[in-house]
Amino acid sequence: MMAKFMTILPLSIFFFFLIFPPPALCSTNQTDQLSLLAIKSSLQDPQGALTSWNQTLPLCSWKGIQCRGGRVVALNLTSQGLVGNLSPHVGNLSSLTTILLRNNSFQGPIPAEITLLSSLQILDFSNNSFMGAIPTNLSQCTNLVRLALTRNLLSGTIPIELGFLPKLDDISFTRNQNISGPIPSSFGNLTTLTSLSLGSCSLAGEIPESLGRLRRLAFLQLSENGFTGSIPHALFNLSDMIYFDVSVNHFEGVLPSTIGFTLPNLAVLLLERNQFSGPIPSSISNASLIEWIILSSNQFTGPIPNLERLTLIQDFFLHSNLIEDDISFISSLTNSTKLERFDVSENMLSGSLPESLANLSIPINMLYIHKNQIHGNIPVGIGNLINLEVVDLSDNLLDGLIPMSISKLSNLHNLFMGRNRFAGELPSLFGNLTLLSRLQLDGNELSGNVPSSLANCSNLLELDLSDNNFTGLIPQEIMRLSSISIVLNLSHNAFVGSIPYEVGSLRNLASLDLSSNRLSGPIPSSLSSYVSLQQLYLDDNLLEGEVPAGMSSLMGLQELDLSHNNLSGPIPTFLGNLKLKKLNLSFNKLHGDVPTGGVFKNRTSVSLDGNQGLCGGTVELAFPPCKGVKSNSNLSTLLKILIPIFVIGGLCIVILVFLKCKKTENPPPIVSSDDTIGAQLLKLSYADLLKATSGFSESNLVGFGRFGSIYKAILDDDKDTTVAVKVLNLDVRGASKTFMAECRALGSIRHRNLVKLLSVCDSLDFQGKNFKALVYEFKVNGSLEQWLYNDEKSGEDFKCLSIIQRLNIAFDIAQGIKYLHFGSGSTIIHGDLKPSNILLDDDMVACVGDFGLAKIVSNILPSHESNSSIGIKGTLGYVPPEYGTCESISMQGDVYSYGIILLEMFTNKRPTDDLFGDDQNLHRFVSSALPDRVMEIVDPQFEIGALKMKCIARVLSIGVSCSKENPRDRMPIAHVVNELSDILDLFRN
Repeated sequence: MMAKFMTILPLSIFFFFLIFPPPALCSTNQTDQLSLLAIKSSLQDPQGALTSWNQTLPLCSWKGIQCRGGRVVALNLTSQGLVGNLSPHVGNLSSLTTILLRNNSFQGPIPAEITLLSSLQILDFSNNSFMGAIPTNLSQCTNLVRLALTRNLLSGTIPIELGFLPKLDDISFTRNQNISGPIPSSFGNLTTLTSLSLGSCSLAGEIPESLGRLRRLAFLQLSENGFTGSIPHALFNLSDMIYFDVSVNHFEGVLPSTIGFTLPNLAVLLLERNQFSGPIPSSISNASLIEWIILSSNQFTGPIPNLERLTLIQDFFLHSNLIEDDISFISSLTNSTKLERFDVSENMLSGSLPESLANLSIPINMLYIHKNQIHGNIPVGIGNLINLEVVDLSDNLLDGLIPMSISKLSNLHNLFMGRNRFAGELPSLFGNLTLLSRLQLDGNELSGNVPSSLANCSNLLELDLSDNNFTGLIPQEIMRLSSISIVLNLSHNAFVGSIPYEVGSLRNLASLDLSSNRLSGPIPSSLSSYVSLQQLYLDDNLLEGEVPAGMSSLMGLQELDLSHNNLSGPIPTFLGNLKLKKLNLSFNKLHGDVPTGGVFKNRTSVSLDGNQGLCGGTVELAFPPCKGVKSNSNLSTLLKILIPIFVIGGLCIVILVFLKCKKTENPPPIVSSDDTIGAQLLKLSYADLLKATSGFSESNLVGFGRFGSIYKAILDDDKDTTVAVKVLNLDVRGASKTFMAECRALGSIRHRNLVKLLSVCDSLDFQGKNFKALVYEFKVNGSLEQWLYNDEKSGEDFKCLSIIQRLNIAFDIAQGIKYLHFGSGSTIIHGDLKPSNILLDDDMVACVGDFGLAKIVSNILPSHESNSSIGIKGTLGYVPPEYGTCESISMQGDVYSYGIILLEMFTNKRPTDDLFGDDQNLHRFVSSALPDRVMEIVDPQFEIGALKMKCIARVLSIGVSCSKENPRDRMPIAHVVNELSDILDLFRN
């Protein structure tokens, strides 16, 4: 009886709810609403992304929600800064087809209830902190077409059950370091799989043969693991394959000879950094859509193939070793239409460069053949490849003359032919390569004079002609190439004469090497103009005279070698004040007392051998003590010198005290437009500014800061000039100091990337109160911060900076900082760099502004300078860590702030984002993602291809280098400018 009742009861309940349905069943929309509110309640929402999730608004108008037929079908909360666990109530969203939660801080396990979503097609939880195992019953989501769990804290292995997802298109477990072991053979059951990504997962073992059953597979990524063995031949028979990446593993074996026939749609083949061997199959030419073939760091062999039939190729990236015994390989690539880069570097290739290289009438722009065993001449016809931008033939056995035809490569940026056997003279027509930025011809047998026509290469950043047989004088014209900022290396040649005084024009140079020549005369005093020099090598010459006092200004110098010359006089004491890491003054004619400070304290860092007249110094240097004064005649002579000095000194002190008393009785105005900021500034009164701002109307208020407010003003003149007026709030402590700081910093400098100070007003208002204001150029596009972080509630049009705009802005800021540090008579340290202090004009040119915390020093601050003028002032997140430990402000501090800005611009994450806790910050966040996970951390608005992304990776690397914790490890700002300039050129091309 009871059994019959238990059978009837469910039917009774079913018909009851069929006739009298409860409210929740009447409105499944309400079920979705309650489930989403439950999800919200388990999360922290620091950015207010879920503010619209409330019962006063229709469900389908909530942020990130997409409905169909009144039901929630899509949930997109990408990059919203959410923190917390994902509620199991997500399983109640029964109509959900898409759930995107990537780039947040979700924690805890992935709820097992997710498997109740039978309609789910796309699930993306990448870049979070989910923990635990991947739900084993995901196979219940029978409509799933994409699964992405990259960059989480998952553990265990990949569930075998995933092999039974019949409609799965994309599975990605990239960079889940806690997933280990081999690939389950059950993956072969995913017969409709189109995308499989298992990169950087610490996987090992061999690739199972069963993967060859994935007939629809178009995207395969197994890079950066520990796989061994050979690749199953069945994988090379998947005709839909477009992207094939097994790079950075331990694979071995040869490639199938039929690879091009069986993979006709292949666009990208990445096999670099493995142990593949044998020839490259010529059949690869049948993959007519090929774009990248990256085979670097393997063991491929053979001569460079014939190239004569490559007439239509535009984009071909053969990185490191595309070589085979069958020279018909390249000749048969007539169907390829996207070949642009040809790179066969770092292999064991032999033979000569084929003459057919001359017949490439194609837009190939990069040619890499370095680090092989190629011999013979460079084909004269290389000049036909007029679109070449980079040619690297270094570290081979090439010989003969450098062909004159290279001078036809007018688009060439980098030319590397060092460490070969080239002979003869350097063609004077090299001066036609006006876009050349890097030229390396070191380690050859070139001779004759260096052509002065190289001075036409006005974009040259690096010139290395070392280890050759060049003779004659060093051309003065080359020394005037102020663009050279990375390296000028003319060492190990036979140059004669004196070092040209024009060497001082290279004021931004980082490394100068003129060693091992026959140079004579004194060391030029013009070296004192250098602002970025880190290495100076003048050893093994015939230089004479004393070390010039002007070298005391080389505060960035780290290595100095003046050994094996005929230098005389004492060792300058200023060498002990420089931050030298290595000093070699050995085998000269120096004499006198050896300094004891700085580098001289470290015996292993200084070499003074071969100077017979030296004495004193530290005990470790083991020089004899200097002799004292013995004779009365010497003492008498000394007194005759000192007594007049003391008398004159005393009179000077009396006069200075008198003048100081007079100055105290009649103190000058705090700011004088004549002596502090220059008489060229506009003369504006309080009344003028009151009128220009409509009585400092709130409608003209465009910004405010800690020390005052900024107003838009229109000056009453014929031009109706629009300006920005910064009115100081003198009731705020420190406001007057910031006023003085800005006046001093901006009064005498002008630069395209610095806000221009137009006028200063220091007077009384109509009530007799002190009034201080600064008048600047008005920048119509506001601040960088306004462009990076748009206020959705403000009603303004959404602003979005493109990648090229961000690159240009980053370059502009670096240019401005470089000028502050090195471009004027004094070093100016900004002290408060941040996006709100970067202003954009109508052409989106960036200008550094707000110098309220600026500090002016005659040179780089010495270590004992007080930091009382700035302390740890600045803005949280941008202040370098050393400022919090009583370190004095420095140029490296500005570089740190710039590095953080750079990272912020390209990730769109503030340094104070809640994502960053005690063990995480913006620097570590980016550093841990470089170089392979850039797509996961950059601003989600970016839509660029792989090549452009490499440029962005370089930019982020600069930001990481600038924001290192140790100031000494940070990239100099001059190098930043050079790097960004190079990146901009690559990006635009």
